[in-house]
Amino acid sequence: MSAVTSGGPAKIDHMSVDGTTPVPASTGKPAWVNKAILIAVGVVALIIAYFVLAAFLPRWWSIRVANLSDQAFSKGIFWGLVLGIACTLVPLLLFFAAWSVRRKRGGKVSAIVAVVLAVVVAIPNLLTLTIVLGSNNAAHAGERTLDTEAPGFRGATALGAVVAVVIFALLVFVIVRARRRRAAKRIAGSAGTPVA
Repeated sequence: MSAVTSGGPAKIDHMSVDGTTPVPASTGKPAWVNKAILIAVGVVALIIAYFVLAAFLPRWWSIRVANLSDQAFSKGIFWGLVLGIACTLVPLLLFFAAWSVRRKRGGKVSAIVAVVLAVVVAIPNLLTLTIVLGSNNAAHAGERTLDTEAPGFRGATALGAVVAVVIFALLVFVIVRARRRRAAKRIAGSAGTPVA
């Protein structure tokens, strides 16, 4: 509802209690201010969470791996290969699946779920990477723990990741080749010409 006064239209939020006198709209903070405050609080929370997790996670992960490896080269190499292959291959396959279904009906939701699952499955490799590439005290402490209590783990994880990438490339090649052959057969079948 708006009323016209001598100065032009005035915005009216509602009428007074008696119902005869218009009350002008309140002039509060613009909506963008509230959004900006919310975003700023979120960014500060993420920064705090980063520093807390950066100080905790490398140490925690190196202790978990040390418990698995039990100071044995064979166990360190075994768990490095298992986690390197699984935590690289599965996320790559999930990313591929997300890419494949993104344009189908309901595909966006499926793609988002697949990407989130891929990141979750990749966490062990990401944690190992933070230990290897990290420059803070927690990363150095994690590195020392892996060197002494999980020998061979870091190298085996890297090797497992490379093997997983090769397996993924071969699987994608086979899948894409099969899709192209099916498409060619469909086109040839609709045209009535045999496919060799």
